[in-house]
Amino acid sequence: MSIQPTALRSVLNPRYLESALRDQYNIGTWEECLFWLRGLNDTYRIRTSSGMYILRIYRTEISEEDVHYELSLLSQLKNVLGSAEHTDIGEYIEKKDHTGYTVLEAAEGKRVAVMFRYIEGTENNLEDEESCYAFGQSAAELHKAMDQVNVELPRYELDLKFLIDEPLKRIIHYIGENNEAAAFLHTFATTLKERIVATSRQDLDFGLCHGDMHGNNNAFQQEHQFIHYDFEWAAKSWRAYDLAQVKVRKRQSEDQKAVLWKALIAGYRSVRSFSAEDEQAVDLFIIARRFWVMGLDVAFIESDTGGLDYGSDWLDSFVEEFRNTGIVS
Repeated sequence: MSIQPTALRSVLNPRYLESALRDQYNIGTWEECLFWLRGLNDTYRIRTSSGMYILRIYRTEISEEDVHYELSLLSQLKNVLGSAEHTDIGEYIEKKDHTGYTVLEAAEGKRVAVMFRYIEGTENNLEDEESCYAFGQSAAELHKAMDQVNVELPRYELDLKFLIDEPLKRIIHYIGENNEAAAFLHTFATTLKERIVATSRQDLDFGLCHGDMHGNNNAFQQEHQFIHYDFEWAAKSWRAYDLAQVKVRKRQSEDQKAVLWKALIAGYRSVRSFSAEDEQAVDLFIIARRFWVMGLDVAFIESDTGGLDYGSDWLDSFVEEFRNTGIVS
């Protein structure tokens, strides 16, 4: 019987990270390595004699191939967006050996470390029409740039398998086939897929997407530019899926959402096309995104969040939300 790792997810000691990484970068003398944020990955804020940086320690499920793809994409986007009016990205910092990442040993296995530039600026909550119009322009510029890059590395797609089939499998495994919600979730997932397939026959815009354009990863603003970062989920998908995540931003008041969305789409269309069919598909992808989020919740129960908050109330809330969509009568 093989011995399993002693941990499912550890927090790496900042002093260890400084010792392992400080000589690998030309970023000055390290003065601080502070554990900054626990998200899907772990983020540390690095302060050196030359300024501030962000160090990301990817969870062990993220492979070297995944990180290689992300960094290759960032390198190409940086070149394409060099003269962009509304858009920039948070690029990574090369090591002295001109590579982009380091593989570290943790209790749970190998974890990849990447250093990024620290993004100055303010987070724009997209609460007025002018900001939404400008963000729409930036999102379109990003998609336009993504149409011009070519990362010749293996990559999954944010397709129906990724958004619905795999989350459904995780959810049912967690709640059990005998749970009274299981039959509904099976029917809901099947019907939602059928709706998206039918809509996709209208030749929706499909291409490389940011994959997690929920606002916090995209709405930092420096003067007239939005700075997009955290491209972990970047892959080919429907552009309507990318924009769906912006339409349901929680920081906008409900009575303003329709007006603000109209302004965002107008800004987007001032840069590149987005058909009426694409716009109509956005609401379907909002639902698909929520189903994916439910599956993501389940994926992190064992290694990160624990099951306390993911019992009957959590399940009932999602089931009620999905019933209210009218996808299943």
